[in-house]
Amino acid sequence: MTKRDQADLRETDDKTEELADEILNKRKRPLIGVAGKVISSIAILMSLFHLYTAFFGVFESIMQRSAHLGFALVLIFAIYKPTKKASKSKQIPWYDWLFILLSIGAYSYFVFNAQEIASRMSYIEKLTGLEIAIGIIAAIVVIEATRRVIGNTLVIIIIGFLIYGIWGHLLSGVLAHREFTTMWIVDHLFYTATGVFSTPLGVSATFIFLFILFGKFLEVSGAGKFFIDLSVAGMGKYRGGPAKTAIVASSILGTISGSAVANTVTTGAFTIPLMKKTGYKKHFAGAVESVASTGGQIMPPIMGASAFIISAYLGVPYMEVAIAAIIPAVLFYLCLFIQVDLRAKRIGLVGLKKEDLPNLWEVLKKGFMFFIPLIVIVVMLVGGSSPMKAGLYAIISTILIAALTKVTRLSFKTIVKALDLGAKASLETAIACAAAGMIIGIIGLTGIGLKFSSIIIDLSGGILLFTLIFTMITSIILGMGLPTVAAYIVQVPLTIPALIELGVAPVAAHMFVFYFAAISAITPPVALAAFAAAGIAGSEPMKTGMTAVRLGLAAYIVPYLFVYGETLLMVGSAPQIILSVITAMIGIVGIACAAEGWLLRHSYWYERVALFAGSVTMVFPGIYTDIAGIIILIMIYLFQKNFRKNLLANDIEMKEMY
Repeated sequence: MTKRDQADLRETDDKTEELADEILNKRKRPLIGVAGKVISSIAILMSLFHLYTAFFGVFESIMQRSAHLGFALVLIFAIYKPTKKASKSKQIPWYDWLFILLSIGAYSYFVFNAQEIASRMSYIEKLTGLEIAIGIIAAIVVIEATRRVIGNTLVIIIIGFLIYGIWGHLLSGVLAHREFTTMWIVDHLFYTATGVFSTPLGVSATFIFLFILFGKFLEVSGAGKFFIDLSVAGMGKYRGGPAKTAIVASSILGTISGSAVANTVTTGAFTIPLMKKTGYKKHFAGAVESVASTGGQIMPPIMGASAFIISAYLGVPYMEVAIAAIIPAVLFYLCLFIQVDLRAKRIGLVGLKKEDLPNLWEVLKKGFMFFIPLIVIVVMLVGGSSPMKAGLYAIISTILIAALTKVTRLSFKTIVKALDLGAKASLETAIACAAAGMIIGIIGLTGIGLKFSSIIIDLSGGILLFTLIFTMITSIILGMGLPTVAAYIVQVPLTIPALIELGVAPVAAHMFVFYFAAISAITPPVALAAFAAAGIAGSEPMKTGMTAVRLGLAAYIVPYLFVYGETLLMVGSAPQIILSVITAMIGIVGIACAAEGWLLRHSYWYERVALFAGSVTMVFPGIYTDIAGIIILIMIYLFQKNFRKNLLANDIEMKEMY
C-alpha cells in the first residue's frame, strides 16, 4: 500500500467510524451537564451494586432482580429518546423525568418489600389496591422501555399475550383458558418469581451483567485493538487476508460482546474499508463482517448472554453448554473461512505486503497478557466456579494485567469510565429479559405453552423434520424483531417442549432454537447485522443480506446435524466424536465449495448441486451416509482434476501449433 493509499484508508476509516457511531447511537440522546453526570453516577452505582453482590453474594431473588431492573429503567428513560426523530436535546425532558420517578417508585417497592413478597401466599392472599397499582405501573414502564430499546415488535407480542391472558377465556377450543382477574395476572407477573422476576432476569442480574462489564474493561484497556492487530498480523499476508482478519477478530470480540450488530459496526469500522481497499466488492465485505460478528454469539468460551440462560434452563454448569457449542462453532467459521479463501483465489486477490503488516511477535509481546482474563474464565468454569465468580475474577485480572505496562494501565478515571459503559451496555439485555418474563408469565399462567407444542406436533404430523422446520421458521421470524436473548427465551416454553417430546435431547433442542435466533441477524428480510454492515460498506442492504446467507450457510445446516447426531455436541465416545468431526469438516468444506462455485476450477451448476448433495450427506453422522458422501466428493474432485489436465494439455498443444 502506498502512503496515498494509507491516507485514503485512514480517511475512509474516520468516516466509517462516524457512521458506525451513528448506527449504534441514533436512538440515544447525548447527555451533557448536570443531567449527564447524574446519569453516569447512577450507571456507576449499578455496576458497583453488581460487583458488591458478586463479592459478598446475591440478595433474595426478587430484591436482586428488581434492583437490577430498576437501575436499568432509570438509565433507559434518561438515555433513550421516545422516538428516533425526537428532539436532539442534550437534556432529559419532563416526561422522561416522570417515567424515571415512576420506575424508582415502583421498583423501590419491590426492593424494600422483597422478603414479604417472597413469603406471602400467592393467589390466596389478595393484593391491596396499592399493590395492584404498583404492579400496573411497573408493567407500563417495562413496556415503554422495551419499545424504546428493542422496538415495537416485542411490545406487540407482550400486549398480545396480555390481551390473551385477560380475555382468552372468551375463546373456544384448544386456545381457551380459565378466567383470570386483573389482580391474579398482576400477582403472577410481579409478586412471584415466575413472571418479570423469573430466570432470564435473574441470569441478567448476575452472570450476564458481569460479563458485559468484563467486556467493557477489556475494551478500555486496549484489548480490542490488540485482537484486531493480532488478526491482521496473523492473517493479513494470506490471500484475502483482510477478510480473514475480519473473521478472526470478530469471532474473538463477538463472543465477548454478544451483540451481532454492535460487533459488526465496531470491528467493521476497521475491517470493511480494508476489505474493499484490497479488492473485495462492497456487498461481500459487508456480508463477511456481519456473518463473522453474528458467529461470535455461538463461539465459546463466553457466547454472549444467551448461553448463560441456556445453562440456567437446563440446570447444568455453563461449561457443559460451552463445550457442546465448540464443534458447531468451528464448522460455522470453517465454512465462512473457506468461502472467503475461494473468493480470493477466484478473483486473484493477494495478501497485504509485509511492510504494511504489524509484526506478529511485536504484537504478541505487547498484548499477550490480554489472553489471561479469557484463560481465567475457562479455568474457573472448568474448575466448577460459578459464572458470576468467573466474570468477577476476569474483571480483576483485566485491571491487574493492564497495570503491567504504562500504555495499558487503567487510571482511576478509566476504571470509572468502564463502570459507566458496562452498565449502559447491559440495558438491552436487562429489558429484553424483563419483557420476555412478562410473556413467560402469561404462558405459564394460561398453559398456552403446552397447547402450542401440541399444535406444532399436530401440524407436523409428529414428524421430527417438519417440527424442526416449523421451529426454525419461528426462531428466525422472532429473531428478526428481537435480540437473540428475547427471541430464544420466548420460545423456551413454546417450541422446545415439542422438540423434546419428539425425542430431541434437551441440550440439542435449546441449542437448535438459540442458533436460529442468533442467525436471524443475517437473514433477510430483516437482517439487522447485515444491514448495519451495508451502511458501513455503502452497499445495497438486501444484496448484502443475501450474500450473508450464503456465507453463513453452515449455520442453517449444522443445527439439524446436532439434533440427528449428538456427537457434534460432544455427546458419545471419543472415537464416535472424532469420526463425526472429521467427516463433518470435510462435508462443510464441500458445502463451502458448492456455495462459492469453486473447487479446482469454476464449478458448473450440476457440479455444484452434486457437491452440495454429497457434502450434506457426509455431514450427517452415520457410516453409510459418510461413504455415500465421500464417493460423490471424490468423483467431483477427479472429474475437475481430469478436466483441468485436459484443458492444460489443449493449451500446450495450441501454443505448439502457433
